[in-house]
Amino acid sequence: METTQDAIFAIIAKEAHIPLETITPQSTLKDLQIDSLDIVQIIFEIEDRFGITLPDKDPTIDTDSVSGLIAAVDRLVAEKNAAPSAP
Repeated sequence: METTQDAIFAIIAKEAHIPLETITPQSTLKDLQIDSLDIVQIIFEIEDRFGITLPDKDPTIDTDSVSGLIAAVDRLVAEKNAAPSAP
């Protein structure tokens, strides 16, 4: 089963055209030299893959680091799964 980390690493590598092995949880998107247009595309791909929406200006969500993205996705997916489904 693919982990959140594996999925996010794959999305970042694909969208930024960088080798998968250069990405670590400690990396920031700036460290990886990912430009702003690629960052936007990465966010869109993560949202599509996990069926979530990453808030634009939420101070509790770190979208600048890989570990922050992983934590945010895990939290938002858990919240989505915990929400009662509409009848």
